[in-house]
Amino acid sequence: MLSLGFKFNTEIKMRKIYFLKNQTIIIIFFMVVTSCTNKNNMIPPDAKKIAKELTIHGDTRVDNYYWLNERENSEVIEYLKAENEYTKAILKPTEKLQENLFLEMKSRIKEADESVPYEKNGYFYYTRYEEGKEYPIYCRKKGSLESDEEIMLNVNDMAEGYEYFRVRSLRVSPNNKLLAFGVDTVSRRIYTIHIKNLETGEIYKDAIPVTTGSAAWANDNKTMFYTKKDETTLRSMKVCRHILGQDPEMDKEIYHEEDETFSTSVWKTKSDEYIVIGSYSTLSEEYRFLSTDNPMGEFSVIQPRERGLEYSIEHFGDYFYIKTNLEAKNFRLMRTPVTKTSKENWEEVIPHRKDVFLEGMELFKKYLVLEERKEGLTQLRIIKWEDNSEHYLDFGEETYTAYISYNPSFESEYLRYNYSSLTTPNSTIDYQMTTQEKVIKKEQEVLGGFDKNNYEAKRIFATADDGTKIPMSLVYRKGIKLDGNNPALLYAYGSYGSTMDPYFSSIRLSLLDRGFVFALAHVRGGQYLGRQWYEDGKLLKKINTFTDFNDCAEHLIDMNYTNSEKLFAMGGSAGGLLMGAIVNLQPELYKGVVAAVPFVDVVTTMLDESIPLTTSEFDEWGDPKDKEYYDYMLSYSPYDQVKEQDYPAMLVTTGLHDSQVQYWEPAKWVAKLRDMKTDDNVLLLHTNMDTGHGGASGRFEALKEYAMEYAFMFQQIGIKE
Repeated sequence: MLSLGFKFNTEIKMRKIYFLKNQTIIIIFFMVVTSCTNKNNMIPPDAKKIAKELTIHGDTRVDNYYWLNERENSEVIEYLKAENEYTKAILKPTEKLQENLFLEMKSRIKEADESVPYEKNGYFYYTRYEEGKEYPIYCRKKGSLESDEEIMLNVNDMAEGYEYFRVRSLRVSPNNKLLAFGVDTVSRRIYTIHIKNLETGEIYKDAIPVTTGSAAWANDNKTMFYTKKDETTLRSMKVCRHILGQDPEMDKEIYHEEDETFSTSVWKTKSDEYIVIGSYSTLSEEYRFLSTDNPMGEFSVIQPRERGLEYSIEHFGDYFYIKTNLEAKNFRLMRTPVTKTSKENWEEVIPHRKDVFLEGMELFKKYLVLEERKEGLTQLRIIKWEDNSEHYLDFGEETYTAYISYNPSFESEYLRYNYSSLTTPNSTIDYQMTTQEKVIKKEQEVLGGFDKNNYEAKRIFATADDGTKIPMSLVYRKGIKLDGNNPALLYAYGSYGSTMDPYFSSIRLSLLDRGFVFALAHVRGGQYLGRQWYEDGKLLKKINTFTDFNDCAEHLIDMNYTNSEKLFAMGGSAGGLLMGAIVNLQPELYKGVVAAVPFVDVVTTMLDESIPLTTSEFDEWGDPKDKEYYDYMLSYSPYDQVKEQDYPAMLVTTGLHDSQVQYWEPAKWVAKLRDMKTDDNVLLLHTNMDTGHGGASGRFEALKEYAMEYAFMFQQIGIKE
């Protein structure tokens, strides 16, 4: 589960799948968890040690908990359930607090809510929620917002009887009559594509299994392209063509990405003129295109893949516009005629700048909009095609989040973007690019008397041992005394070049209103300060991510925002790896840690080449078959570096069906910590037996997970209500 409401872009390359095959069934010994709710008398589950020797480069590691990878072994399931019971018993004194936190968080949400509509192809599309309902209702209106509502999908009805239910990638056919959408009922991100007739309500029989859930329609309204996944590794590896009414078993394979370090996807350009097949790895990309009027034709390659060449494309008029790192570390914008697409034909539109990172673009008939990052802050730059005149939007806050939203029309003179900050709820804004007027279409309504003026946000800088300044974004309630006595939560991610921007969370108010300082550390490994910031936190420089975080923790203490008896750390997925590394390095800095779906068994995972999604990440972590990378990776791998030392109180969460960090990584880590740590601090493992990497699918059900995490922290420092 991703804590604190931080958004995950599902396209970024997180820790992927890790299966160990053909293992021997092992009998597991359990110590009984007593029914006593007094934690001093509780006996946690004790996983039996069965030594497994893992040897490479003349080095042998002994993994005593290697057997926990058997998802189908009933005794493994019983062990996870025993851990859950232990966690429940330890947290039993907080049950009332958890319920109150859940109700408190829920009470801030406007339950009957609706998104800002957007117009495409004669219809206005929007999503709404009904009071008390967990799931969205996808709707549209023809011609104007005064027209009658058409409900395309009511996910509340569809989800009945399922513990988990996720709908994604709604795609309407060009004639507005058909809807393709993906459904996952297991939480392993394996989607079945369904097709619905929007005129009759019929769901067609041609359901397409084991896909990414997304499809792209050709202009004939009967042909669509989609991406198949490998059923075991979940790598998206094939693009197929489906014709309406055809048995999916008969679908033609159009493209097969055979390089196991690459994945593939398919989509339609904003112009609706081309279907694009993308192939991507950590350091390289390649694209193919085909006219939407010619679905039986052959795809053409834009620029063949080259190691180290990254580029992304969009179509407008007679050109493809290309954001690329070609001779440009922070990326630049190029364009090339549709008829001549290889890189020798690319011409520069926006040059490379050492101090500005080009993150994205949006094309309009009259304007080019760039999403840039300078000194860590996003800037939206408006350029008029006609005379190259330009201006930037002014956001007026010290630290914030701004990004280009969905803009389906080339003709529009309005740029739709989203804005929020640590104190400002998310706003959807239409900006008139000619008159430079802003129209706030919607600001997230926070119920319960919320007033942004009650909170203060700022940006401060810690100093790393090498002299590097590490930015942090802070928020706290005005009026608290910054005397070193405040509880604080420090959060970070720090991998894959994924930047965690400071944005608003109504859930977080439950911390701030109890005196917490919340800090977001923009550590190396993200791209907060440009591409070099990422490169300085990966491969043989990965340790910077971990030491940056601890340096931020020390700075918070030194500047009297908190102290080590009240400071908590939190991170998820690769941010969970961060949590494992920081507590091995400097456990004394933290009162407690929440590690969500943590990627902690780095070496063993990256040595399993039978899984293509492991080899696709060699450019992020390194290839441990190379001794230099093996030794370096081993030096920080949290599972391998557990020591006989005191650790802070810890809550570790996972999902049984996690498709990106397998449940056994945190389970093994907790077992080893229990065996080796020298303190009496609480150590908890909570496995959601019904979900995967993203936690619960319902909007309210997910709040219970946040409430548990918050209650865990509150319990450690004596907050009872």
